[in-house]
Amino acid sequence: MFTGTVAAGVSAAAGALSANGSAGPASAGTGGRGGGSWRAGLVRLHDAMAARVARGGLAGIVYLVAQRDRVHVDTIGTLSLDGGEPMRRGTPFRIASMTKPVVAAAAMMLVEEGRLGLHEPVDRLLPELAGRRVLVRVDGPLDQTVAAARPITVEDLLTFRLGHGIIFEPSFQPPYPVITAANDLRLVLAEPDPRTPHGPDEWTRLFGTLPLMYQPGERWRYNTGSLLLGVLIARASGLPLPDFLRQRVFRPLGMSQTGFALSAADARRMPGLYAADPQTGQLRPQPVSTPQEWTRPPAFPSGAAGLVSTVDDYLAFSRFLLDRGVRHGRRLLSAESVRLLTTNHLTPQQLADAGPYPLGGRGWGYGMGVSVVPDDISEPGRYGWEGGYGTSWFTDPHRGLIAIALTQTVDFLFDGGSDEFQRLAAEACVPY
Repeated sequence: MFTGTVAAGVSAAAGALSANGSAGPASAGTGGRGGGSWRAGLVRLHDAMAARVARGGLAGIVYLVAQRDRVHVDTIGTLSLDGGEPMRRGTPFRIASMTKPVVAAAAMMLVEEGRLGLHEPVDRLLPELAGRRVLVRVDGPLDQTVAAARPITVEDLLTFRLGHGIIFEPSFQPPYPVITAANDLRLVLAEPDPRTPHGPDEWTRLFGTLPLMYQPGERWRYNTGSLLLGVLIARASGLPLPDFLRQRVFRPLGMSQTGFALSAADARRMPGLYAADPQTGQLRPQPVSTPQEWTRPPAFPSGAAGLVSTVDDYLAFSRFLLDRGVRHGRRLLSAESVRLLTTNHLTPQQLADAGPYPLGGRGWGYGMGVSVVPDDISEPGRYGWEGGYGTSWFTDPHRGLIAIALTQTVDFLFDGGSDEFQRLAAEACVPY
């Protein structure tokens, strides 16, 4: 399945850490206390990820582990299962739900400027959501509703407690009427693709015709909050979401390869998108999110899953949060706003009601997960999130550790790949 060139590159990288990052691991700042442990841990991490590529579980992967002045990048495999171009440090990836933390941070910039208030109703800028009705039963008819007990607030969108979102329980067959209605409207409230054809205003108008699933503030439900947050940011700033992110987040942070669309040349460097065939277990190319799609700006720039980025660009965003809102000596966000972004806001009951997926026992800050109990990766307080197309990120602020893994294989999140990456990345770091 893999070309001789790829196999040779994997073998050589496993034997020694290279200095350039083109065919194998690249490390910077490897001197100092604990260097041996760091180096040995990175070899174990590389061997584990290379093994996944070698047995066909991934076409390729680009990953990064950073701690203090150390930055290690590894590239393994190729852009497609058929071989061809190798993964590179600058390869652009569909980061899907890793868009959410970026958009949440952008919203907090507007909060600090007074253009949004965390506890203000969204009705001022999203009048389509005024006067909400709430289903009597989440699986019930759309016309059996009661009035919302209170308006939806900006913080409700950030914490995913607005009263609407994806339902992951396996028992909801056939789909609930409220989900069927959203599908009929082509709102694309769950999966990123195929993309919705509606622009932000029409999308919000259509969404406003649906009742909420739960009372605002009652439960955590995934995804919808970030979709609405992207529209809210555009209206509060007076700029389309892509323009606001470019001006206020991407340029200041040096994220030059991040956006909602790519040039034709950059789109050709995107990896293929894969998922396992449920019958055979073999990876199969997926027909959605094609490189050609990414050469056109989307009708609806999704604040939930719409960005493409690179490992170094996402490192810049991660360092900005780790440094409590400062990047290159310039403060872009207050330390208090970063604390709110990266602190759990869910009650114990809301954590229990959220179910095992996708939080997996974590809490939720603004746009990202936050660990609330010790585990085999860190003490409580680790934050980060995953993207449904096979990307993963966490930051452990206690140890100054950032770990980012970029693949385009959906199963990486479910077959133990992401968990293995995070555990081995944590083991490679050195204590303070």
